[in-house]
Amino acid sequence: MLKNLLIMFQTTLLCLGLTSQAIAQSDEPATGNNPMVLMETSMGNIMIELYPDKAPESVKNFLRYVNEGFYDGTIFHRVIPNFMVQGGGFNKDMQKKMTHAPITNEADNGLRNEIGTLAMARTNDPQSATAQFFINVAQNSFLDFREKTPRAWGYAVFGRVTQGMKVVNSIRNVKTGFKNGMGDVPVDTVEIIKARQIK
Repeated sequence: MLKNLLIMFQTTLLCLGLTSQAIAQSDEPATGNNPMVLMETSMGNIMIELYPDKAPESVKNFLRYVNEGFYDGTIFHRVIPNFMVQGGGFNKDMQKKMTHAPITNEADNGLRNEIGTLAMARTNDPQSATAQFFINVAQNSFLDFREKTPRAWGYAVFGRVTQGMKVVNSIRNVKTGFKNGMGDVPVDTVEIIKARQIK
């Protein structure tokens, strides 16, 4: 009985530790003259700093979609509480948007998938990223580049949230379910109202 209680206590501490780790990241001011994007969502605003010196192709690609208004009216369609929130590919009717050609995977740029960072989403093909991105809400080191093989290429980080982590944490805690054959979709739509380059 005592042994079972001890195991339950340790498990609870582990869960609490994971949760607090994901919430711990707070806003950090921007560093220097990097491009900035303001993302207005139905749950609040998120300010993003981009790193063109580390991920030039990814930043150029993201800003192209931003400046075309591509993200306006899209949604966060995949939300996993202790992992990440993903958006930028589907409209409110869960229809996938047409994109430009895939870009080169820049996951070997030295940036890590840490809490609050922005990375390119992709399929199992390392060179398949287009418009979709995700914001890490945990220390996802298993997504980092290890070697140039399909299984270890990693996911390219190209920016980070400088303001609005409270909003990101609110998004990651929404109730999710299945919709149009996809899992982890917010039950109540979380919309990207618009995204604009501000600097």
